[in-house]
Amino acid sequence: MDLKQMRYFLAVAEEQNFGRAAQRLHMAQPPLTRHIKTLEEEMGTALFTRTPKGAELTEAGRTLLAEVPNILALTRRATEQTQLAGQGMLGRLDVGIFTSGVLHAIPQLLATFHAARPGVKIGLHNLSKAAQIEALRERRITVGFNRLVPEEEDIVVETVQEEPFLVALHEDHPLCHKEAVRLRDLEGEPMILYPNAALHGLAQEVTQAFADENVALVVEQEVEDVITALGLAASRFGICITTASAGNLKLPGLVYRPLKSRSLRHIELNCLYRKGDTTPILLAFLDVVREFRRQSMRRAR
Repeated sequence: MDLKQMRYFLAVAEEQNFGRAAQRLHMAQPPLTRHIKTLEEEMGTALFTRTPKGAELTEAGRTLLAEVPNILALTRRATEQTQLAGQGMLGRLDVGIFTSGVLHAIPQLLATFHAARPGVKIGLHNLSKAAQIEALRERRITVGFNRLVPEEEDIVVETVQEEPFLVALHEDHPLCHKEAVRLRDLEGEPMILYPNAALHGLAQEVTQAFADENVALVVEQEVEDVITALGLAASRFGICITTASAGNLKLPGLVYRPLKSRSLRHIELNCLYRKGDTTPILLAFLDVVREFRRQSMRRAR
């Protein structure tokens, strides 16, 4: 029994008349009668008793009538769900994130996407840069966010926004009296670097900037994440160069000042995804990312 036969059967069962059912279905009565006869032959039993007034359901017909509306409803739901999934309105978006990224842009992007597509389940995975690349290749995540992403043949990297650098230090430090801190001002100061990871990252960028500007770098601590780094800076362990988004993290005793440096001016937040991935959910999310980038560029002008 196919879906067309189910609809024909339901119309006759509800109208209890082949003529009225045919009118409801916008078809002639003889083809409808033939379809019902074929259905009865397939089922191996009579579904209707023909009467002078029309047609009455047999016991077998009443049994089938109890099931057909549910089957048709499930079919409609399956069709609708499939169409929504094809439009990127249903499904799952697995996102690779990192600590400082969740302090500004990433939550805004996810909130915008969720508001437009509440039927898409968002899964968050806190992963290092190397782990995000591996997870993309293994299809454990759909998209990732990070900075200073290395070039990979099978990975696409797009800019989300550019952020200036900040200097994070304790409120009692003499450099707090400056409106902006030059890299030269940090010569000999105990510095806290992050992330302490295998791939090139912010720690290496800071180290290279000190070398390029011929400023002596004193590394007090090397830590894995921005929260630890800023927590140490708030506790007078040293000074940390970080990004503007990290400035949203407010800790007792911690203040931020703009950094002035020839080498460290801006740093990109990037999103990364598999090359050739054209799944509707990813494409819809990338639309959100690109609109966010356009708005960020307008605000920066």
